[in-house]
Amino acid sequence: MKHAIQKSSGFSLIEIMIAVAILSMVIGAIYSTWSAILRASKTIRVVANATQRERVAVQLIEDALMGAQLYEANGQWYAFLAENGPNAILSFVSKLPESFPRSGRFGDLRLRRVIFALEQGLNGKPQLTLRQIPLLMEIDRDEEEHPLILLPNVREFYFTFWDSQRGTWIDEWKSTNRLPEIVLVSIVVSGEETTPGVAPPTRQLIRIVNIPCRGVPAVVQTRQPGPLRPPAPTLPTPGQSIGTQPGIQIPPPAIPAPKSP
Repeated sequence: MKHAIQKSSGFSLIEIMIAVAILSMVIGAIYSTWSAILRASKTIRVVANATQRERVAVQLIEDALMGAQLYEANGQWYAFLAENGPNAILSFVSKLPESFPRSGRFGDLRLRRVIFALEQGLNGKPQLTLRQIPLLMEIDRDEEEHPLILLPNVREFYFTFWDSQRGTWIDEWKSTNRLPEIVLVSIVVSGEETTPGVAPPTRQLIRIVNIPCRGVPAVVQTRQPGPLRPPAPTLPTPGQSIGTQPGIQIPPPAIPAPKSP
C-alpha cells in the first residue's frame, strides 16, 4: 500500500522576494522621513540660535548707546568716534549696566569705552567684535587679543547719524566733542550654510537709538560764570499769586526718516 505524499505548506521563492522588497521600501520610507525630520530640526535650531544671537548683539549696541556719556572739558577721553566701511568701527564712552557682558572682570568700573568693530575672523569672514576699556585706563592684553565676538559672518556694519545743527542725516560723524542725538545702526548678516551648494540667505538688522545724553558743556564743569549756567531764581513779590508762568512752547523739529543704507 502506497502512502500519499503530502505537500508541505510554505512560501515560494517569489513570494519571499516580494515580501523582502516591500519591507525594504517601508524601511526606506521610514528612514527618509526620519532623516528629513532631523534635517528640519537642525535647520530650525541653527536659525533660532542665530536669531537669538542677532537680537542680543543689537540690544547690546542699543544699551551702550543709551548710556553714552560726554564731558566737553575732558573731550580727549570722551571722544565719540565712528567710521563706516569694510573696517567699520563705533567707539564711545558709556555708563554700562551691571548685566552688560564681561562686567564681572571690571568690577565697579561701569564707565567704560566700548569699541564695536568689524574685523576678519579666523575663517576669513568678517565678524562683529566688542572690546571694553575702563575710562582713564589702558586696554589689557587679554581684552585686545580676545574680544567678545558678537556676530559672525557680518557682511556690513553701517551707521548714520541725525545732525540737529544741520537738520539732516549724515554718514560720517566728525564732531568728536559732541554726541549725535539719534543713531541708526544697520547690520547685514549672512545666515549659516545649512544646505551644501546653496547660498545662505542674508538678513538686515536695523535699530534706531535716541541717545538721552546731550553732553555736559565745559562751562558747567567749571565754577566760572558762563552763558550756559542757569540764572538764579527770583523770589515772588509779596501778594503775587504763585503759579506756572505761561511760556513759549517750541515744537520739536520734524526729523525725516533716514535713507536705507
